[in-house]
This record gives sequence, structure tokens and C-alpha cells, in this order.
Amino acid sequence: MKFYLGVLLSFSICLLGKAQGGLPESFFDGKAVVMVSIDPASQPSMTWKQLADSLHTSLVDAGADPVAYYELETIALSEDRQAAYAKAFETRQVKNIIFITKTKSTLAVHMSPFSGDGKIIPKTNPYGVQGSNLNEAREALEAIGENVRSKNLLVIDVPEFGEVIDASASVSLKYEQGYPLNLEIFKTGVPISGSSASESLISLFRFDLYGKSQEAVLAEQANQKSALESILDSNYPYEVVWLTEARTNQELISDRIQFILDKVEGRESDLMESMGVEPRPGSESRVVTKYFIKLLVRDEIYIGDSWDADPDWRKSLQNFLSNLNK
Repeated sequence: MKFYLGVLLSFSICLLGKAQGGLPESFFDGKAVVMVSIDPASQPSMTWKQLADSLHTSLVDAGADPVAYYELETIALSEDRQAAYAKAFETRQVKNIIFITKTKSTLAVHMSPFSGDGKIIPKTNPYGVQGSNLNEAREALEAIGENVRSKNLLVIDVPEFGEVIDASASVSLKYEQGYPLNLEIFKTGVPISGSSASESLISLFRFDLYGKSQEAVLAEQANQKSALESILDSNYPYEVVWLTEARTNQELISDRIQFILDKVEGRESDLMESMGVEPRPGSESRVVTKYFIKLLVRDEIYIGDSWDADPDWRKSLQNFLSNLNK
């Protein structure tokens, strides 16, 4: 199996206030977009915008040119959103991506070159500093710029928060109600969460995924596959192929895999809006999992006949497949 363990392992061994990886050359001579992810249970309690405001000056002192801040979860919600934001970043001539991740015990900042495509960052270990609190993170950031003269001179004094982009207007993915035809003729690929076939690189900087060890990742994957097999054996009568490493659409299609059974996680209101469903009261405060089937040959995503998302991924999958069988 080929996992993004290089990134995950670098997270787990990162020492407080120390850096790993190589700092991008463009860091001192190029615009940066900053993505923030914060555990709502972390202390002191603050919003992602307050955290951005608390670290903006330190990022500038480090030599960066942060031109816009976003909540990471908003961009990492789906591949079409990532592609839409990537286009906007390219238009704005962004060269760097900075991640701020605040968990209950750590505050980490990572810097990476912008990949220029929908993956946002390349498959390399990013440069990062980390502290147990805000002050330690600030000190680690400010130390970066002590002996380097940055070419980023006309930087903004206060953080600027980027606008939410309508992904549906700029990408080819189409959301359809119902289910695709010919499921019995072609194979269905099922990615295993945490593998390179499932997680986007930027998702690994979410507060709930940051810092997981190799052992924890493998254990979660084994448990999830076991539960998936049980649910699919009882509810999905079509041929399934497990996907544990990244493959291009053409490679999948050549192997007669035309469908992907996959899921997204996020705030229910965000998911409903992105899929063309009218958000309902209370959906903005609920984090759910939503399953769908993607038809690779036409970039169509089928979300089922009715909204079936649930905070428990098992219930969400069972709901989605039960409606399919009906």
C-alpha cells in the first residue's frame, strides 16, 4: 500500500519550535495564501479568524507575504472546491501556501510551494514550525526571518480574509440526484480513508488529522475496511475494487472501474450548498459524512434520491445504499 505516510510521519516527529523539510525559496519573494484549521475544543477558545489575526504579524516578520486567509475546511471540502480555489490562486499569482493548524496541544505552521493545480501543494514534506502555545509558535516563526532579508516589502498590516468561491461556476463536476446506470456492468472503486486514493494533501493539515502516527493511520484503515466490507456485502450487489493508492482516471477506466463510491466530510450546510441542496435549519452546526457515486467518464457525482448524510459514516453509507436498493 502507498500512503501519504511521509507527511504523516513528519507531523508525528516534529519537535516543539523546530523546523523540518526545506523552506520554499519563494517564501521570501512571493505571495502566500494561508489556510487555517482550529480545533473548537482547544484553549484558549478562538475562531479561525482570531487565530489568523494573532499570527499575521509573526508571519510577516518571518518574511512571508500573506495576501489572503481562508478556513482550511472550506477549501478541502471537495476536489471541485480545491480546483476552483487553485484557479483563483493562480490568477492572483500566488506562489506559496501556508497552513496554520491548532489542536488541543499544539499550534503548527507549515509552508509549501503552490502546486498550481487542484492538489494545491506538491507531494513533498513541507517546512514547518510548531509550538505548544501561541507564544512558542510566534517565536519559532519570527526566528525564521532573523537572518534573511525578505523581498516581500509591500505587505498588508492586518489579515485579509478571502471570499468564498462558487466552485460550481468554475469546474466541470456536476452533481446529480439519483443513482447512475450500469452499476452491474462496470466495477466500483472504493477508496480507503487515509490512503493516497482518498485524502487530499491539504486535508492532512486539518486539526482532526494532524499528527497521527503511522500505526494509528493503519489501524483506522483496517477497522474502516472491515466495517465497509460488512456494509457493502449486505447492501451493494455490484463488483467492488479497493483503492489504496492514487491512480489516474484513465488507469481506472482501463481497468473497467467507471464508478467511485466515495464520501466527503464537513459542515452539513456547506455540503448541501455545494451539492445544490437547500440547507435546512440546524445544518450549519452539524458535521456529517455524505456518500456519493462518481461516474468518471462524465465527471458526474450522484448524491442519491434524498439527503441521507449522518454524523456516523456507517449510518450515512447504509442510508445511501438503502435508497439505491429501493
